[in-house]
Amino acid sequence: MPAFPATSGTSNGDHPDQEILALHRAGQLISQYPRVGHLVADLPGPELFKAGQLLARLAPDEILRQHPTVPAVTVAITGHGTLSALVPVLTAELARHGMLLRPHVADFDSYVFDLSDPGSALYAAEADLVLCVLDPMMVFDEVPVPWRPTDVERVLGEKLNLIGQLAARFEAASRGTLVLNTIPLLHRHTAQLVDHQSRARLGAVWREANARLLGVADQHAGAVVIDLDPILAEGVRASDPRMSIYAKAHLSQDLLAGYAREVGNLARHLAGRTKKCLALDLDDTVWGGVLGEVGMEGIEVAESYRGEAFRAFQRVVKQIGSQGVLLAAVSKNDVEPVRKALTDQPSMTLHENDFVQVIANWRPKHENLAELAEDLNVGIDSFVFADDSPYEGGLVRRQLPDVTVIQLDNEPALHVSKLLRDGWFDVRELTATDRTRASKYRDELVRQDFLHTFDSLDDYLHELNIRVRLAVAGEQDIPRVSQLTLRTNQFNLTTRRLQQADVRALADDPAWWVLAIHASDRFGENGLVGVVLARRDGGAVHLDNFVLSCRVFSRGIEHACLASVLRHARDTGADAVFGSYRPTAKNSAVKHFYPRYGFVPVADDDTTTTTFRHDLVDIIASPEYVHLTESFQRSPS
Repeated sequence: MPAFPATSGTSNGDHPDQEILALHRAGQLISQYPRVGHLVADLPGPELFKAGQLLARLAPDEILRQHPTVPAVTVAITGHGTLSALVPVLTAELARHGMLLRPHVADFDSYVFDLSDPGSALYAAEADLVLCVLDPMMVFDEVPVPWRPTDVERVLGEKLNLIGQLAARFEAASRGTLVLNTIPLLHRHTAQLVDHQSRARLGAVWREANARLLGVADQHAGAVVIDLDPILAEGVRASDPRMSIYAKAHLSQDLLAGYAREVGNLARHLAGRTKKCLALDLDDTVWGGVLGEVGMEGIEVAESYRGEAFRAFQRVVKQIGSQGVLLAAVSKNDVEPVRKALTDQPSMTLHENDFVQVIANWRPKHENLAELAEDLNVGIDSFVFADDSPYEGGLVRRQLPDVTVIQLDNEPALHVSKLLRDGWFDVRELTATDRTRASKYRDELVRQDFLHTFDSLDDYLHELNIRVRLAVAGEQDIPRVSQLTLRTNQFNLTTRRLQQADVRALADDPAWWVLAIHASDRFGENGLVGVVLARRDGGAVHLDNFVLSCRVFSRGIEHACLASVLRHARDTGADAVFGSYRPTAKNSAVKHFYPRYGFVPVADDDTTTTTFRHDLVDIIASPEYVHLTESFQRSPS
C-alpha cells in the first residue's frame, strides 16, 4: 500500500513539485498538509522556494484546526534589511520536517526597537524562535566616506556592544531562543581598499568581530549563533548587488535558503524531533564491495581510490557516534563474516563496539529497523537510515514513512555530504549524558538478554537492583533536564518543551519543584533519566509534567517517583495533587499513567488536555524492588 493516499487533482506519477501545485490548484493543500513534508523533502532550491511560496499563503490557524497534532513553531523575523524572502523558504524548511511555521515579520530595520522594548510586537508574538538577521550593510551604512579599516573596526565594536545588550534584554524578557548569525565580508567592500595591507587589516578586524559574535551564545543561554561561513564555503553567493541597492535585501536568496535550512534544523530540535539513531547499510555504504562476494580481504576501506572515500565516511560516522548518536548496522549478510570484518579488518575505522547493535541477516530491512526500535525502546521516527540501494531505501520509505532515508549511490566521495546535509542530529548543546549514551544503550540490550533468563518480569526486576535518587535539580542538572523535555516524546505527559532558561526560572521559583530522577542498576549508571515538574498552589500540588527517558520506563521508576511526590505532598499539608495529560501522536503509551496510580479525571481543560486528581487518601506503595532515596530540599543559593 502507498504511504499516503492519492487525492483528486494529483497523480502518483507527478513530480513532487507538480503534486504540490496540483494540490494548490485543487484547493487541497490544507486538507493534505501532512503529505507536504514528504513531497518537499528532496526538492532542490528553486523548486523548494516555489513550494514555500504556495505554502506561505496558507492560514496556519486553519491548518491547525484540521490537523491539531502538527507541531507549530512561531518564528519572529527582524533585522537590518528586507527579509520577506526568508518566509517562503523557511515555511518550506519547516514543512520538510512535518512542522508548521507561524511567522511574525517585523518592520524594516526595526531590530533595535524590536529587541530593546519588551512591549514591542516582537515580544508580544511570544515566538519560539526570534531571528535577528545581521548583514554587512548594517556596518557599511555607518562608516564615513572615505573610510579606513579603523572606521570599520569602530562601527563593528559599537554594533557588537549593541547586540550584546539586546541579547541580554531578550534573555531577561523572553523564554524563546534568539538566533543571530555571523556577517559576511563582501568582495565589493574589500576591493575598495587598493592596498593589500589595508585589506588584510580589514579581514582581521572582520573575523575578530565574527569570533566575538560566535561567543554571544556562551554568554547568553537563550542565544544561538549560526555561522554563515560554512554555507558560503559551498559556493553560495553572499549578496545580489541589485537586490541590495534597490530592495535593501542585503543577503542573497541562496544564502537565506542555507540559513533557513539551519533554522529548520534548530526548530526541529526545539519541537522534540531530533533524530537519535543512524542505521547504516554496510556493502557499498560503509565499505566498498559486497562482503559475501569478495570476502574481508577484498572490501575497500582504505588505501585505494575508492577505499579512501569509504574511510572518510567511516571517520565521520564515528565522529557523530561519539556525540550521543546511536549507530546501528543493518545489512543483508551473514552475521559472522560481518562481525569478523568489523573486528579483524586492520584498516577498518568503525568497529563492532561503535554500534549499539549489528544486524546482519536476510530479512527485509524495514522489519529489522522496526525490531531495533523496539529493542532500543525508541520511536521509529527517531531513525535515519542510509543505504546505497534505491530499492532498499524506497522499501523503507514505503513501509516505514516516519524513518528518514538518506539515499546514497555509487559515488562514495559524496556519502559524507549527503549524510551531513540536513543536520538530523543537531542539538543546542551536548551534555555529559550524550557522550555516554551509546554505552548506556548497549547496556540496555544486555539487560534485555538478562531478562530472557528469567521466568517472570517480577523476578527480573528484583534481580536488577534498581536504585533511584529523586532530588531537587541543581544548576549542573539544568542542561540535561531541558534536553529531556526537548527530546523525549513517548513518556512525556504534556510535551511542554523547556529551554534552559525556562528550567532555571522554574528552579528559582519557590512555588515550584524541579525534581531530577537519577537511576542505576546492576549493569551501571543510567544518569539523569527523568524529571518531575510540580507547582504548589495553596492546598493543591499541580504536576505540570512528568518526563522519563524511554531507556528506563516500565521498570517501576515512574511508579516509585510518583508515589514519593504524593507522599511528600500529603506530608507537607496538601489535600490534593492534580496531573495533566495532553495527547500527542507519540505519547499514547502514558495515556492511563495517572489513572493507574489512583488519579481520577476531573476536567478537560481544552479540547486536548485532561486533568486528573488524587485526593491523597490512598497512596499506592512503591514497588519493593526499587531502592529510592529522595530529597525535596533546595540547595542553599
